[in-house]
Amino acid sequence: MTGVEPDVLGPPFERYTIELDPDDEGPVVATLVRRRAGSPTRRAVLYVHGFVDYFFQAHLAEYWTDRGWDFYALDLRKYGRSLLQHQTPNFCRDLGDYFPELDAAATFVRTSDDHDTLLVMGHSTGGLLAAVWAHARRDAGLVDGLLLNSPFFDINAPWLVRRPLAAAVTRLGRGAPHRVLPFGLGTVYGECLHADHRGEWRYDLSWKPLAGFPVRIGWLAAIRRAQRQLRAGLDIPVPVLVACSTRTFRRRRWHTSAMLADAVLDVAHMVRWAPRLGPQVTVARIDGGMHDLTLSGPAVREKIFAEIDRWVGSNLVGAGR
Repeated sequence: MTGVEPDVLGPPFERYTIELDPDDEGPVVATLVRRRAGSPTRRAVLYVHGFVDYFFQAHLAEYWTDRGWDFYALDLRKYGRSLLQHQTPNFCRDLGDYFPELDAAATFVRTSDDHDTLLVMGHSTGGLLAAVWAHARRDAGLVDGLLLNSPFFDINAPWLVRRPLAAAVTRLGRGAPHRVLPFGLGTVYGECLHADHRGEWRYDLSWKPLAGFPVRIGWLAAIRRAQRQLRAGLDIPVPVLVACSTRTFRRRRWHTSAMLADAVLDVAHMVRWAPRLGPQVTVARIDGGMHDLTLSGPAVREKIFAEIDRWVGSNLVGAGR
């Protein structure tokens, strides 16, 4: 891991580069962003973003630092700050590909920065990744709690598409993992977020394009393997909060109701599969929440942050300062 550098978000954010083993496309890095609380603390949050995403939510970091937690965010390989010119954006062949940077980040937070409590917060695909990683590392003592914000537990499509059709596509595409699938993410959710459209947030559209990056067969196969593992049952031994909206937005074009629902995933899937995470799972439904609950309107953000406050107070009471 390289020395600390200024981050694109400006002070008080700073970042480290995690040097990783090269893959078939060449050199690979990940990026760990840090914002410290106002006073020394032994508690830390590690945030993991979703697909077509990177960490830009400065207000989320401020929420945690105001409560006495040091905040860290990981831009995974081939995402955001970590995306190199020779790489296929956001591509992986297996979610286990990301375990080295998660291991490095968690070890750095706990050991080099001397924290004895680590809460991992994953959004969307990052929620699925955080879950399978926490299961794989369940005996390592790295994680004290898991907070999943609209996790990607199943493909948002009818059963015929998300099971037999998706299985057939990934089988046929084993020899061509970079082949682009003939569907995209659409622009509805991006329109809800970005300030140049209908939202309130500004972020780098080269790292988080309005219509997303192409969906590739190899990536879909990786997601399906992790989702099958979840459905078979994980054994995460720490408290888990799964938070999601109360509604799913299903239209292809923007409508005002998209601002009050999840326009990316089916929230029913999140609720259905949450119990498979482990023995200590809480589900919170946030009325009016968008896909990233923390990017919802101000009143809804107050709801999700209040829910997190309650859950942390009940499940991580006594977490070291």
